[in-house]
Amino acid sequence: MKIGFLGTGLMGLPIAQKLLEANHIVTAYNRTQSKLEPFENAGAKIANSPAEAIQNSECLILMLTNYTAIKDVLLSDSSKAELSGRTVIQMGTISPTESKQIRDEVVACGGEYLEAPVLGSIPQVKSGSLIVMVGASPEQYEKWCGLLKIFSPEPLHIGAVGSGAAIKLAMNQLIGSLTTAFALSLGLIVREGIDVDLFMQIVRDSALYAPTFDKKLQRMLDINYENPNFPAKHLLKDTNIFINAAESVGLDVSIQEGVRKVLGKTIELGLSNVDYSALFSAVNPEN
Repeated sequence: MKIGFLGTGLMGLPIAQKLLEANHIVTAYNRTQSKLEPFENAGAKIANSPAEAIQNSECLILMLTNYTAIKDVLLSDSSKAELSGRTVIQMGTISPTESKQIRDEVVACGGEYLEAPVLGSIPQVKSGSLIVMVGASPEQYEKWCGLLKIFSPEPLHIGAVGSGAAIKLAMNQLIGSLTTAFALSLGLIVREGIDVDLFMQIVRDSALYAPTFDKKLQRMLDINYENPNFPAKHLLKDTNIFINAAESVGLDVSIQEGVRKVLGKTIELGLSNVDYSALFSAVNPEN
């Protein structure tokens, strides 16, 4: 199948590589052309414009930063003119409302649209073990499930467009809240001079344990946040999207406002491009 790939980012290249390994023809585009060199080296064709990528595809996969980027790249006049007869699969993190608005514009151009945001990072892409959360009609899910199985053993059909975006935001809210809560508890343990191994033993034996605590523990203790699978700046971006979406349906977002404040401090410390576990240095500033 001919697939257009719009976007790059940390997840973009391994996703494109999985498509190429499955013998799909991939044509990639990014607004920053220098970011496309690894895609070309992996065997993808390179487009000089979004319209060119769309012209050379039956299906488009979006891994763009946010709704604004999608509007600029996919829904410019030149791009919209090429969307008729194409299917757009949106895999980034945006709000349910934004996803529905994109769907409406794509459908108005004669194309099809579904969302398939993912949970996991580069190791899960490479192993094909991402959690893929699909917002689509039952017919679209059946049609595209085979393609999505490149990334996941069993893509989950959540419901109509918007439902996949909502559950992705809900999961990313947990990433921020759990990590911030764990960093705060760990900071108290460290400052009080309590044995961290003993603390973790108690946590692991309790109903409070989440595996992410162990995944981030050593990074926090070593103050080493390099080689991120998910940078702090992206978690802040997704936190902002969640807050806007939650407020729009009448939820109290006080907890997430606190997480946003901590992530903002993390960015101010110059830690925007490292792993989001760097928020430990925001709640434990002497380190």
